[in-house]
Amino acid sequence: MRARNAGALIALLAAAVGCEPKAPAQSPARAEAPQKAPAAAAAQPADPLGSKPELPKPQPFTPPAPVVLDGPNGIKVWLLERHTLPIVAVSVAVASGSADDPKGAAGLAHITADMLDEGAGQRSAVELSSAINDLGATLAVGARADGSVATLSVLKKNFDKAFSLLADVVARPRFEAKEWKRVSELWQNDLRKRGDDPTRVSALVSTAALYGPGTPYGHPVEGLLADAKSIGLPAVKAFYKAAWRPDRAVISVVGDITRDEVMQAIARDLGAWSGKGAPADKGAPAAPAAAPAWKPPRLVLVDRPGAPQSVIAVVREGVAASDPRRPLLQLINTALGGSFTSRLNQNLREDHGWSYGAASAFSETKRPGAFVARASVVAEATGPALKEMLSELAKMADSGLTRDELAKVQAQDRADLVSAYETVNRTALRLGTLARLSLPETFDGAASQARQQATLAGLAELARAVDPKGATLVVVGPRQEILPQLQAIGLGEPEAWDVEGQPIQPKKTP
Repeated sequence: MRARNAGALIALLAAAVGCEPKAPAQSPARAEAPQKAPAAAAAQPADPLGSKPELPKPQPFTPPAPVVLDGPNGIKVWLLERHTLPIVAVSVAVASGSADDPKGAAGLAHITADMLDEGAGQRSAVELSSAINDLGATLAVGARADGSVATLSVLKKNFDKAFSLLADVVARPRFEAKEWKRVSELWQNDLRKRGDDPTRVSALVSTAALYGPGTPYGHPVEGLLADAKSIGLPAVKAFYKAAWRPDRAVISVVGDITRDEVMQAIARDLGAWSGKGAPADKGAPAAPAAAPAWKPPRLVLVDRPGAPQSVIAVVREGVAASDPRRPLLQLINTALGGSFTSRLNQNLREDHGWSYGAASAFSETKRPGAFVARASVVAEATGPALKEMLSELAKMADSGLTRDELAKVQAQDRADLVSAYETVNRTALRLGTLARLSLPETFDGAASQARQQATLAGLAELARAVDPKGATLVVVGPRQEILPQLQAIGLGEPEAWDVEGQPIQPKKTP
């Protein structure tokens, strides 16, 4: 019996490799003797489901473009109808932001936007907030570097009432003195606390070191404490009059609404909105500040005695949002520091365990912006972590992406773009961003197409944009502990800066 079983097993193995089975042995003892299997027997059997199909290359996602309409008093309207859910989202973008802050008034655009919903039309600040809550709506106002935006999200059935409130906020703010006192005090308190947040300090110092203090992009959007103390309500009113004007506004409306409904609401609530006075002065283009006093690598250090962590950053000039290179630079950045599986994060977090996360980005600005790579790391690894960051930047600049990285970042690009246009709120916000950057409403579709058609050779040429040679290195951490580490990796004496982005002059010896 066992001989027949052994013979059947041998026949099965032989059939698996395409051979004729041998006749079973006559002697049970010899039949049970182990047989040396042919080498080919180790091969995997064919997949019973057949060979895997080759998937076609995914097509680029082209987001729907809004219809462009002309509203009253020079208002531009971007309308994108989506009738799947009874929700409407609106953004009102004007082309004035912190880059337009007058010299010595950093933060003026920010605090002006912050005051718009502190009472508007016939309602006080409390009444306006209650009216918005009663409608189940969300309304927010804020400033960015190149523009200011007011946003609204509401159910379709409450759109008319909610839009009237939004119209009051952007066209009829009250600017009451009692509200200004409260808002101004809260603003200054926040700026005082900013110095305790090393990440915010790193961002502030990085841009100040790149562009120079006092330049359009050289100060944070939320302003500087010294300037905030001298800004008064008259300055806020004057900035609003010059910046928040209908002929400088783009209203993006997305959701369950028709063209007639939108235009009727705008005519009803914003038909009387007018603006007089010269547009805010944009000054000279924001270019990185010349720094003849230093030679690469430049090191800026903000001391935080006793801090358990350091924030390290490498900053250099970037490109404008309208630059045709920027969409492709986004692919390079995604592989370098724009995703969880990026090179920087894998190195500093996964491989070495020095950080909870490392990232990089090209700023999205109307004029040439910045490229920044940044990470918070344990203080005892500040020098080695910065060395690894510089090494990753240099590798990318020298060699560009791998083939696998290109496929991955192109797939992520499609996913990110779909996410940006997935909901009415995100879509309205994205259209508002395009508007304040003076980009066309069809920009994202064209940019995505360029990214999907990118080649390894073309990206390798552009990868030089992240070369750390000539970059400024900014470290926020405990000087006494980390200075020997920085010197050990070949960095010289650092420039000392304070938490407000100002160089600290060395004390003169008597």
